[in-house]
Amino acid sequence: MEVLRLPLPVIGWLFTIASVLALAVGALLIVSLHRSGELQRRMLASTAWNDMALFGIWVLGLAGGIGVLRLRPWGRDVLELFCWTLIALVLLSAATRLYALRRMPSGERGSWVGAVAGALVVLIPVIAACAATLVTLRSEAARAAFTG
Repeated sequence: MEVLRLPLPVIGWLFTIASVLALAVGALLIVSLHRSGELQRRMLASTAWNDMALFGIWVLGLAGGIGVLRLRPWGRDVLELFCWTLIALVLLSAATRLYALRRMPSGERGSWVGAVAGALVVLIPVIAACAATLVTLRSEAARAAFTG
């Protein structure tokens, strides 16, 4: 069975652009919440550590993407770490959302089919992109490219 391997420039640009977009959207959301009012500012203050951790993870993705584009040996390792972290985060996020749905009173709860489908719409492409990236980065061709 042939495993999907992506070209290294595609991987580098994909994760660089995705990371820049995630960081920009996150920054815009934080600024808009900060300007919304006192309740939103208190909410931001209570989630500051989570927000900083997410920004750090996306900076890791940005660094890894740039490192892969420039064929730096550390770029491969950083992007692998980012992919494993992203897989864990999307799985935990989906599980948390489904668990929260289960705990809601049945009258307020939406459809399980819709909730699972919504989770899969995010999970499948993210895990597929990360898996293809991990397979590609661990290939002999990628190792040769990074060692120069």
